[in-house]
Amino acid sequence: MRRVCALPGRAVLYDLADATVPAEDTPAPPRLLPMWDSTLLSHAGAGRIVPEEYRSLVVRRNGDVLPCLLVDGQVAGVWRAVGGGLELTAFRALGRAARQGLTEEAESLAALLADRDPAVYGRFGHWWDKGIAGAERLIVKG
Repeated sequence: MRRVCALPGRAVLYDLADATVPAEDTPAPPRLLPMWDSTLLSHAGAGRIVPEEYRSLVVRRNGDVLPCLLVDGQVAGVWRAVGGGLELTAFRALGRAARQGLTEEAESLAALLADRDPAVYGRFGHWWDKGIAGAERLIVKG
């Protein structure tokens, strides 16, 4: 490993020797994070990734941290495996580029999950059954 970036007032970043650091104004691509992802579990810098208005939707009463949609580096919704695909629930209206990027991510993930037992993911469906309000809902097949 080597030191990649040490800007004043920011943490030193470490990465692989041949890695590059994108320009600071490079947009973060839409991503799907799994349940209990370490990025979502981090207590340092609360609100940096999970906006405060979405925290109670993402971190449930019992401590479950739901799988999340990231748009522009911040949580914008949640996702779950359903009927041979994925259900994406955005907490706010998505722009065209974000919707397209999330759809591409979801298609790839749905294809990966296609051969797995869907019962594994059903255990967490009760959070959706209790109502996760969303501005936009997409079903994406693999």
